[in-house]
This record gives sequence, C-alpha cells and structure tokens, in this order.
Amino acid sequence: QVLLTESGGGLVQPGGSLRLSCTDSGRAFSILAMGWYRQAPGKQREFVASITSSGRTNYTNSVKGRFTISRDNAKNTVYLQMNNLKVEDTAAYLCNADAALNSYYSDSYSLGNHWGPGTQVTVSS
Repeated sequence: QVLLTESGGGLVQPGGSLRLSCTDSGRAFSILAMGWYRQAPGKQREFVASITSSGRTNYTNSVKGRFTISRDNAKNTVYLQMNNLKVEDTAAYLCNADAALNSYYSDSYSLGNHWGPGTQVTVSS
C-alpha cells in the first residue's frame, strides 16, 4: 500500500529556498517512480519534477536550474529542493507515486494513482 505525506512548505520571500519532503509509509518505496506537482488557485495542476526508481530525473522548464528532485530509499522519502523561489511558484505542492511495474522495468515515470494531501508553498515579500 502507498500512503504519501508531504511536508516542508511555508512562507518564503522571493529568492529564498525551501525543501519539500514526501514520505511513503509503504514497504515498496524503492521501486516507485515519484513525481511532484503543484496547483495554484484557479489553475490546473501542473507537473513539476519526477524521479524514477533508478534516480533518473525530469523537470518542467520553468523550474530547471532552480529545483532539484532527489530520493532517499532508506528513508522512503523523495525531496524537492527549491531555490531562487519566485512569486509564481506559489501553489500547493503534491507528490505522486507511480507504482506500475511497467514504469519500474522501463525506468520511467507516469502519472500514478497515489497522491499525498499536499503542502502549501507561498512566495511573497
């Protein structure tokens, strides 16, 4: 079973940094491909970053060079380090788990069925 919980959100000034964490309470975290999404009020949920079971990463263009996704399988946790935050990064950030075996064997990530409740990130002066 996959059960995700995010943490690390908060209020930060433009140019500041935050590190988000997403922890899975299940027993198969190492085979999961993980993704981070965000949703601002009145906007659609958008992809931010993903990491496969082997550690291969992918980012949306707007966060490349500023955000870094990583994982610690020993802690069942995926991280999103966010630097040089901008006002437009303000959103609820949610993690997503892709538990499909196809993704594991192909070392890829696709939108999965497992979501955390989200953590709010507000960038404001």
